[in-house]
Formats: sequence, C-alpha cells, structure tokens
Amino acid sequence: QVQLVESGGGLVQTGGSLSLSCAASVNIDSINRMAWYRQAPGKQRDWVATITSGGDTNYASSVKGRFTISRDNAKNTVYLQMNGLKSEDTAVYYCNVLRNFRIYWGQGTQVTVSS
Repeated sequence: QVQLVESGGGLVQTGGSLSLSCAASVNIDSINRMAWYRQAPGKQRDWVATITSGGDTNYASSVKGRFTISRDNAKNTVYLQMNGLKSEDTAVYYCNVLRNFRIYWGQGTQVTVSS
C-alpha cells in the first residue's frame, strides 16, 4: 500500500504562484513514475505532469513552461511548482503513483485562481 498526502493548495490571484507537495508513505526511490493530475468542476481528471525515477519530466501542453515537477527521494516527496497561474488552472490537484503495477491516488488539494 502507498499513502499519498497532498498539500500546498489554496487561493491565489491570476499570475501568482503556488507550490504543491505530495508526501508518500513509502520509499519512492523505486517508484518509476510519479505524476500530478487535476480535475476542474464538472470535467474529467486530466494529466498535468510526470517525473520518472531518472528525473525525466513531461508536461501537458497547457502547463508547459509554467509548471515544474520535481522529486526529493530523501523526503519521499514529489512537488509541483506552479507559476503564472490562470483561472483555467482552478481544479483539485491529485498526486498519482504507479508502483508494482498498481495505481495510487492522493486525496487531492484545491487550487483556486481568482481574476
């Protein structure tokens, strides 16, 4: 089992920044893929960014250049630095982990961007 706890969400104005954290209950050294997803009200959950154990990253086109995903294996934590926030970034953000062929989700953290 893997427990994931997200934090760092909140209310921010357009153009502002937030940093999200996702703390895992297990050693993440062996977790190949860690990702962030988001779900806006009334919409499906969408992929945002991925980081591999080797540090390779990928981003959705909507956030590329504004968001940065990183991981700290010593702290068993993955981060999402969000800059230049827009109203369309408003959503619940979820941490996602693939480990031993099972997918785990956190409970989510709300990000609200006001104009």
